[in-house]
Amino acid sequence: MHIIYRAENLFDAHLVKDALEAEGIPAFISGEYLTGAVGQLPAMDYIAVMVPESSLAMAGGIVREVEAQLGEARLAIDEDDDAADDPLAVPC
Repeated sequence: MHIIYRAENLFDAHLVKDALEAEGIPAFISGEYLTGAVGQLPAMDYIAVMVPESSLAMAGGIVREVEAQLGEARLAIDEDDDAADDPLAVPC
């Protein structure tokens, strides 16, 4: 098994794993149960999604797609937060 994605959090790891499995690629989340051990600390570098070596090439494209979607979603949330903080913003 090879690491294909290092997740910021468990939700992102499961999104990637589910996308891989939807395409028929077996995936495993490493470090999923370590999040309880670190308590309130961020779980950076503890959680990784792993796939078999034979699936690395195909999995890479899927992971890039999910990362792009996550990036767009985070950007939209940040823009919404910025607009909410702007006292001159007119609600739509």
